[in-house]
Amino acid sequence: MPAERDHDATSTAATRPALNDWREALRREWWIPAATLVFLTVAIVAKVFPQTEVTAARVAMAGLVLTGTPLVWRTLRGMLAGIFATDVVASLAILTAILLFEPLAGLVIVLMQSGGEALERYAAGRASDAVRELEAAAPRLAHRLHADQSVHDVPAEDIVPGDLLLIRPGELVPCDGEVVSGHSEVDASRLTGEAMPVTAVAGVTLMSGSANGDGPLTLRATARAGESQYARIVALVREAQASKAPIQRLADRYAIWFTPITMLACLLAYLASGDVMRVLAVLVVATPCPLILATPVAIIGGINRAARRQVVVRTSAALEALDTITVAVFDKTGTLTIGRPRVRTVHVHGSLGAQDVLRLAAAVEQSSSHLLARSIVDAAHEQKLLLAQASDVVEYPGRGVSGQTEGHLVTVGALS
Repeated sequence: MPAERDHDATSTAATRPALNDWREALRREWWIPAATLVFLTVAIVAKVFPQTEVTAARVAMAGLVLTGTPLVWRTLRGMLAGIFATDVVASLAILTAILLFEPLAGLVIVLMQSGGEALERYAAGRASDAVRELEAAAPRLAHRLHADQSVHDVPAEDIVPGDLLLIRPGELVPCDGEVVSGHSEVDASRLTGEAMPVTAVAGVTLMSGSANGDGPLTLRATARAGESQYARIVALVREAQASKAPIQRLADRYAIWFTPITMLACLLAYLASGDVMRVLAVLVVATPCPLILATPVAIIGGINRAARRQVVVRTSAALEALDTITVAVFDKTGTLTIGRPRVRTVHVHGSLGAQDVLRLAAAVEQSSSHLLARSIVDAAHEQKLLLAQASDVVEYPGRGVSGQTEGHLVTVGALS
């Protein structure tokens, strides 16, 4: 029977400093929107209380220069590198607000742009954690068998096709391979969605990331760890994360033309009114930071929420296309399961009632870690049945379990 374990010595990843890089970067960037809120409050005070207008306006202007300079400098560096995006309009609005001594309008733009970027980094970082969780759950060590039957622990990435590996009970399969000897039940639900464990015997192929049960297995590697099924799943999620949805590509494409059109609108507004404040008004209205940032945040969040639920989205375009889908075709029933069976009904023959049969079976199954055993015990708990302690419990790998409870010899398992 398979013994499912969350992590063990062979599957726990070493701590990587890179895992917290996005959090550190986020902490460095949050000061801009936080400080902007403070200075924006001061600017509002300057408008509401005339007696403090001069002092408050100067403080707000200093805050605009302080918080706006990093954003303008970042945009300027991008322009020098040939990147002309919609943040150019935002930077022009900030500079114009400084020149016209209008801190309120400038601080609103700074808050919108810096806050949006911070939220995007937060969403992208949280989303990337899903991929890191997948990577962290991958096997890190493998037990390589040598000709003299000695066992050496090696990093999973050192495995080459043809290597003989020992998979101990409770460990994860480090790479795709074929069982050479041994007998066990293997839980592959994380990869396939199939609730029933795979009976691993000689000749059966296993995928990396599957959890071995209670029997040792000898496996012949058929692929490197980095080329195995689990690694391909992680790569697919990363590829989808990096891809852009059609609506996002459209926004990027038209962003190149957005800046000159905005500048033309500013010029027309000035020529028509003769008021330079109209230029600032056009720049403020034309700053579309939330619109541009909304798409990648939604796409990244959707892909990685799906990844946490073991759903791999091939590309972000596919995720966007879900909105137009009316028919879905699935090639395998296992992909539609939750990975764990439940007891639906109990059919009885003889004098015992359904609750009696379930109670006795669950009492014996308490000693088993098999997937179906847990489902039977859960069903008994849901009905609030009191389970006695079973004795003389014997488990037959791949067959079932038997034991004594309440004066009955109870056997639970396969029919044949």
